[in-house]
Amino acid sequence: MRYVIVGAGAVGGAMGGRLAQGGHEVALVARGAHLDALRTDGLRLVTPQGTERLRIPAYAHHEDLGPLRPDDVLVLAVKSQDTESVLRDWARAAVSGGGTAGESLPVVCAQNGVANEGTALRYFAEVVGMCVWLPATHLQPGTVITHCAPLSGILTLGGFPSAADRYAQRIAVDLKGSTFDAPVVPDVMRWKYGKLLNNLANALEALVGGEGIPNVADVWQTMRAEGVAVLDAAGIAYSTEEERQAVQGGRMGVVPIPDVVRAGGSTWQSLTRGGGVEVDFLNGEISMLGRLHGVPTPANDLVRREVIRLAAEGLPPGSASPDELRSELAKAAR
Repeated sequence: MRYVIVGAGAVGGAMGGRLAQGGHEVALVARGAHLDALRTDGLRLVTPQGTERLRIPAYAHHEDLGPLRPDDVLVLAVKSQDTESVLRDWARAAVSGGGTAGESLPVVCAQNGVANEGTALRYFAEVVGMCVWLPATHLQPGTVITHCAPLSGILTLGGFPSAADRYAQRIAVDLKGSTFDAPVVPDVMRWKYGKLLNNLANALEALVGGEGIPNVADVWQTMRAEGVAVLDAAGIAYSTEEERQAVQGGRMGVVPIPDVVRAGGSTWQSLTRGGGVEVDFLNGEISMLGRLHGVPTPANDLVRREVIRLAAEGLPPGSASPDELRSELAKAAR
């Protein structure tokens, strides 16, 4: 199988780089300065084991690849706000031998949030969900950093619906040989909803900066409690933090890398690079479900709005004051 990584940023670049190191054929899809750097100098993959430049073919669009191959696996690693437009485009791509990608190729949603798989089913007949635990950083064109060892990450897979498990099993074998664990489960969306609860903190970290998180622990507790209340009211099952820790164990701890300062999470990185943020599909998912099921979500509503404001104004992470957040939350909760 060839892995076509659509969105070779932090997560996509780390997966593609590790799969290439494991001897698998990979194609990276990127844009702008990052694409230029990949084509000129290759992917610079920085890990606790060292730094390697990987000469992996890089493309801007499926038309650059020519007809896709019947053995291609599309790994969707774009931010959730870009999912639908990217899927619509790639589903129409021709496959060698006849038909289109949407008709015959599997797409793996290697993304945060829980809306991507359902969107993918509108365009692709074969969809695999993936719950991504993979701390990685992409701030410089051509460079991706993974921070954990001995495993780079744990990528829980499952067909969506379960008929696609035949692809999940084959993909899992390749990932397990490329510094990942890749459990295949019958309830991958339960794991993704559990991850969603953790990802609610991404927006808070972007607002106050990583060092400011201890100063807003009360706000974080309120945000997570809202998420739990919403999922319970909606009757949506979610994995627990205890389950995640049991699976992770001591197999993927963050390891200091010389001369590398670990950056913040995905939303922090998006604000740093400039451009869109996926907060609508994380905290906004909780807001939507809260409205549907009559559960107030003032903390997630506020944090979502503030992150969108920072992005619109081009402000860097850490531009919000913890005291101002508390004040605004107190007003919203009245």
